[in-house]
Amino acid sequence: MVSSKISPFEATPIESIASTVNLCKTTFRAQTTKPLSYRLMQLRKLYWGLDDYADALVESCKQDLGKPVFESFVTEVDWCKNDIIFVTKNLEKWMKDEAAPDIAFTNSLLNPTIRKEPLGTVLVIGAYNFPVQLQLGPVIGAIAAGCTVVLKPSEVSPATAMVIKKIVEEYLDPNSFAVVNGGVTETTALLNEKWDKIFYTGSTQVGTIIAKKAAETLTPVTLELGGLNPAFITKHADPRLAARRLLWGKLLNAGQVCMSENYVMVEKEILPAFVEQLRLALKEFFPNGQKVSEDFARIVNKRHFQRIKKMLDETRGKILFGGEMDESQNFIELTVVQVEDAQDSTVVDEIFGPIMPLLVVDSIETAIRTANEVHSTPLSLYAFGTIAETNKILNEVTSGGASLNDAFYHGSIPTLAFGGVGSSGQGAYRGKASFDTFTHRRSVTTTPGWMESLISVRYPPYAGKLSQIRRLTYKKPNFDRQGNEIKGAGYWLSFIFGLGAKSLKGAIVRWVVVALVAVGLKKAQGSSSLPPWLR
Repeated sequence: MVSSKISPFEATPIESIASTVNLCKTTFRAQTTKPLSYRLMQLRKLYWGLDDYADALVESCKQDLGKPVFESFVTEVDWCKNDIIFVTKNLEKWMKDEAAPDIAFTNSLLNPTIRKEPLGTVLVIGAYNFPVQLQLGPVIGAIAAGCTVVLKPSEVSPATAMVIKKIVEEYLDPNSFAVVNGGVTETTALLNEKWDKIFYTGSTQVGTIIAKKAAETLTPVTLELGGLNPAFITKHADPRLAARRLLWGKLLNAGQVCMSENYVMVEKEILPAFVEQLRLALKEFFPNGQKVSEDFARIVNKRHFQRIKKMLDETRGKILFGGEMDESQNFIELTVVQVEDAQDSTVVDEIFGPIMPLLVVDSIETAIRTANEVHSTPLSLYAFGTIAETNKILNEVTSGGASLNDAFYHGSIPTLAFGGVGSSGQGAYRGKASFDTFTHRRSVTTTPGWMESLISVRYPPYAGKLSQIRRLTYKKPNFDRQGNEIKGAGYWLSFIFGLGAKSLKGAIVRWVVVALVAVGLKKAQGSSSLPPWLR
C-alpha cells in the first residue's frame, strides 16, 4: 500500500487539454493500443494501482461522501478490481473474429466475418456518487476494447478525483490514458474536441447537453442517466421482505444511487404492515440511530443537502418517521413520507437522497398507469407480489432494468449489462457489454478470384441475366396472403441448406452443393483455372 494522503483538488490547465487529447489520438493512430498483450498489460497495471491505492480511495470516498468502509470496498474498489479480473480472463475470446450468422449458402464462400475494432479515442465523464466505480468502470471497458481514453472525473467528489488521477498517471501508459480534472469550464473544453465516442454518467439534464454537443460532430454517445424509478408493492407481497430490501436500496450511499427507488406505490390493504416492517428493519439496521452509525453515508455537499431539504419542505405528504437533519454534517436521516398525490415534489423530481415516498394506490392497474404517467422510461423498476402480478408490471411498464422482489439487484451484478432506455439513457456497459460499447463490429467479406464466373452475372449488360440472378437470390415467402405459415417443399429445402450454420452435417451438404455448382460452371466454360480441390 502507498500513502493514503490525498492532495488538494487542482483543475487541469485549460491550455493543456488540446495537446493531451491529440497525444491520445496520435497513440491510437499508431496502432499501439490494439494488440491483446498491450490491453492486458494496462488492465493488470490498473488492477495493482487500485490495490496499492485502496486505502487512499476508501479515505477519499469518506471525505467526499462519508461513505462507509464496507460500501467503499464492496461497491467501489473491489468492484473495479473484480471487473478487471473478469475482463482479462475473457478478453482474448471477445476480441476474436466471429463468423457472420444467418448467411445463405450462396454467400458463405465469401467468408463473411465480424471483426472487433476499437472505436478510437474516447471521452469518459464520470459521476460523483460512486466516484471510483462509475468513473473507472467505463475506462476498463475502453482499455479492453483497445481505445485511448481521457477521463473527466466529477469535481463534486474532488478527493477521489485526485486519487484516480494519481493512479492513472502512475500506472497506465501516459501516451494513451489521461485524466482531466475540473468543472464546467474544463468539461466544455473537452466537449469542444472531436471524439470517437463519449461516455457520460449523470443527470438527464446534463446528458441532454452532451448529446446535443456530440450531435454536432456525429459523435456516438453512451448515456447512463437517472430516472424516477418506481417500486410496486401489491397486497400479496411479503411486507417484511419488501421493507428490508427496499430499505437497503434507499440506505446505500444515503440514497445517492441512480437506481434507487424514487417512489413506492403500495396497495392500501398492505400499507400498515409495510410501514411497521420499515420501522422494525430500520431499528435493526441502526439500533443507535443513523447519525452516530459508521454505516450511513452523508449527502455529498451543501448544495445537494439544500436541494433535498427543499423537497421535504415542499412535500404535501405526511412524514411517518425520520426527517432529522444536520447541515454541518450534510446528514439527512432516512425519511418515510406518505403522499396522496402523484404530482408531489417527492414523486415527480428525482430525489437522489434518503427520502422514501409511499404513494397509496387502490390497485395494480392504478399503479401501472401512474408509473407510465410520471416517467414512462425509468432507469429501474422494482416489483413485489405474485409471479402473475410482477409479470404484468414488467409487461406494461418500460424500464432500463428491473429487479423483482428486491431493490436494484440487477444493477449489483458486475457482469450483467446495465443501461437505461429513453430519457434514462442509451447504451449499456459492465462485463462484456463494457467491451462492446467501445467496439465497432466491422463486417468483412473476402471474394476469391476463382469465383469470378459465379458472380459475373451481376455485371452489365443485364439483358437476359435477371432470371439467372433471381434463381440464386430470390426467396419465396413461407407464408400466404393471410399471414399463415406454409411448410412446402421450398421450406424444407431451405431448412436443409440452412443447417450449415448449426451442424456439421449441414455444413457438408452445403459445401458439396456449392462445389458441384462451381465445377459445372467451370467445365461448361472449359476453364482450367479451377483450384486443385475442385478439378
